[in-house]
Amino acid sequence: MSTEQLTGYSIYHDGEGPLGGKRADRETLVTGGRLYGDVDDDVIRHVEQFPTKLWWGAFLLSATIAGLFITSVGTLFATGLGTQAINSPVGWGVDIINFVFWVGIGHAGTLISAILYLFRQKWRTAVNRSAEAMTIFAVMTAGTFPLIHVGRPYFAYWLLPIPNGRGPLWMNFNSPLAWDVFAISTYATISIVFWYVGLVPDLATVRDRAKNKWRKRLYGALSLGWTGSNRAWQHYESAYLMLAGLATPLVFSVHTIVSFDFATSILPGWHATIFPPYFVIGAIFSGFGMVVTLMVIMRAVFKLENYITINTLESMNKIIMLTGMLVGFAYSTEFFMAWYSGNEFEGFVFKNRAFGPYWWSYAIMFGCNAFVPQIFWIKSMRRNVTVMFIVSLLVNVGMWFERYVIIVTSLHRDFLPGSWGMYNFKPMDWAITIGSFGFFMTAFLLFCRALPTIAGFEVKVWMDPDVASGKTYEGGGGHGH
Repeated sequence: MSTEQLTGYSIYHDGEGPLGGKRADRETLVTGGRLYGDVDDDVIRHVEQFPTKLWWGAFLLSATIAGLFITSVGTLFATGLGTQAINSPVGWGVDIINFVFWVGIGHAGTLISAILYLFRQKWRTAVNRSAEAMTIFAVMTAGTFPLIHVGRPYFAYWLLPIPNGRGPLWMNFNSPLAWDVFAISTYATISIVFWYVGLVPDLATVRDRAKNKWRKRLYGALSLGWTGSNRAWQHYESAYLMLAGLATPLVFSVHTIVSFDFATSILPGWHATIFPPYFVIGAIFSGFGMVVTLMVIMRAVFKLENYITINTLESMNKIIMLTGMLVGFAYSTEFFMAWYSGNEFEGFVFKNRAFGPYWWSYAIMFGCNAFVPQIFWIKSMRRNVTVMFIVSLLVNVGMWFERYVIIVTSLHRDFLPGSWGMYNFKPMDWAITIGSFGFFMTAFLLFCRALPTIAGFEVKVWMDPDVASGKTYEGGGGHGH
């Protein structure tokens, strides 16, 4: 087969990558001297083989925790929201904390897939597929919490602008909560389509390698009759580029709109113009933290060290370090603006955040988000798998506490001391929070079992064709034609 057929792209000539991008760094993206055939074997092996004991152990643990989530939610609907810790004045509690957290986790997938694709960042090819899947499952998890929070999910259709007989009762288009419905549903739709379109060529590879007729039929249907012809690739490239362009604004719009849930209120600590960029940067920060956590585990479990390389992980760690500094700057800006405004209520809220009864949560937030990532200034640290795994876990702990701090400390002490109150988690809050992680990991493990976790055809594009096709030349070898 020709190099063009092997890579799957007919437009790559004279050492160029997609749309003219140079391939000077192909060799660094895939290590171990892998051939084109090896890529298919390595990427699809876990789909074709029976699951390992390690996968089964992780799946059973995650499924058990997911069962806790489902049971807790069912109990909550049956008994009412009184089993949670929400009270007066803290009317928003664990449900909104987890909602904002999981929406933020979903940002890195679209960023890696769409924005880095448009900017031709080649290191994304080993992680974009899993990051896209992470986005979808995180948004699925986030979508359950508004339904939990309203208490009567069977009336959730009231959020949709559909003809009805409810008289004057109609959704309020001026409400940021209504904007959330449109923004997140649009984000989820584009993300799913973008993810699925990217899967099609690899699903066809699974189809062609399948020996079981039912597996061949299943993956044949999922691959939409993909042939791999030049015409098919041209249409694919056009569609993928268009979807990347559509998805890119969503990275900024979705969490901006989520921030409006807070910023459009008049409550001190929430009513701030810095919230939209602050939330977007924080979402990218937490999303990349989760991607690093999953990639470190996945590369070890599925033996993908040659594809999810240290160079790739280092690039993600650099983004974590940058966004961590920006998040820390945003925290400091909030304090400065509270002082500079001269508003005594704003000043009180931020003083209460740092030195009030919830000072410990603010310390965890600031320490994990602003200080911990600074270890990546040291090259040996950002290339150390153990260090990056620990940092990525601490990043997500810190970002969860960021949402906790924003919601709880702004509500528990309002304008009148007589209406002050405390917010302390009940067992139901712990069960739903921990269970949501099980729900997310169960979906991700099923994805790892059933679908290729790495975009094999994209990886092939940036491999040196002479090395990957097994060719050798005298005198050091140039590129053959």
